[in-house]
Amino acid sequence: MARVLVVEDDQDIRTLLEVRLRAAGHRVVGAGSGEAALEIVAERGAPELVVLDVSMPGRSGLEVLAQMRTDPACAAMPAIFLSGRVQPEDIAAGQALGATYLTKPVVLSALLTAIDRSLAARVGAAGGW
Repeated sequence: MARVLVVEDDQDIRTLLEVRLRAAGHRVVGAGSGEAALEIVAERGAPELVVLDVSMPGRSGLEVLAQMRTDPACAAMPAIFLSGRVQPEDIAAGQALGATYLTKPVVLSALLTAIDRSLAARVGAAGGW
């Protein structure tokens, strides 16, 4: 399956996502902040897919993905945002970065479906991990 980076500041939610994604066969690394996520990518290379919370202390998920997109290895990487923010402008901002936008509380089967669809549509391969 895929190498997935989960970026979520809430430890309980991050652990739940990691466990569920591993059970689905993915190799998962979790990060508790945007800064930690960027460090992981710098050290290990681009994941095949990233799942990001939008609202986090420090850098938002939108800012983190925008920064990742400046790296050619992450430019076409599939991304999925998870957020309690459901305003049209928030969703549009996520979609403008080429990401799928799911609202919290997330239905885990919907997340797995979004991951499968994103990976199936992916062009090229990411390096690292």
